[in-house]
Amino acid sequence: MIEALSHSWHGILLAYGVFVLGMFSPGPNILSIIGTSMTVGRDQGRSLAIGIASGSFLWGVLAWAGLTTVLIAYASLMTLIKFIGAGYLLWLAIKSFRSALSVGEITAKPLAGSNNNFDYVRRGLLIQMTNPKAALTWTATISLGLDANSPWWIGGVIVAGTFLISLTGHLTYALAFSTQPVVRIFNAARRWIEAGLGVFFCFASYKLATSRL
Repeated sequence: MIEALSHSWHGILLAYGVFVLGMFSPGPNILSIIGTSMTVGRDQGRSLAIGIASGSFLWGVLAWAGLTTVLIAYASLMTLIKFIGAGYLLWLAIKSFRSALSVGEITAKPLAGSNNNFDYVRRGLLIQMTNPKAALTWTATISLGLDANSPWWIGGVIVAGTFLISLTGHLTYALAFSTQPVVRIFNAARRWIEAGLGVFFCFASYKLATSRL
C-alpha cells in the first residue's frame, strides 16, 4: 500500500489541486450558495452546500467505478479518457482567462422557495447530480491520479479527499459570503484569481495529456 501511494502521490495531489482551485472560480453551484447565504440565510446556504457536496461525492464514486472498470477491461481506452480530461481542463483554462479579462462582478441569485433546511440539502443534491459538466470534471480529476499500475483503492483516496475538500469549501462559501465585506474583497481580487486559475488549469491539462499510462 505504501509503495502504491508513493507511486501515485503526485497524481493524487494534482487531482486535489485541480479540485481546490476549481472552487475558486464560481460556477452555478457556488453562485447559488453565495446568493442563498447573502439573501435568505446562512443556515440555508450551509444546507445547500451540504447537498452540493453530497452530489460531488456521488459523481466521484461513479467516475471512480467507471474508470476503474475501463482500466481493468480496456486499458487502451484510458488514453482517450485522459485526452478528454485534458481537453476539458484546457477549456477551463480558457474560460478562466476570459473571465479574468472581464470587468464585471459576480452576480449571485438565491434559490426561491421553502426555507426548510432539508429542502435546501435536497435541492443542492439535485443541482449537482443534474449538472452535465460534473461528469467531465470528475473524469478529469480522477484521471489525474489513475494509471494502468494504480490499485483500485487509489481512486477511493481521491474521492474521499475531494469530498472533504468539497464539503469544507462549500460550507466556507456559505459562511463567508453571508457577509458583504467578503463579497467586496472577492470582487476586488477576482480577476487575479481567475488568471491564476487559468495558468494552473493549463499546467494540469499538459500533465494529464503527457502522463504515461
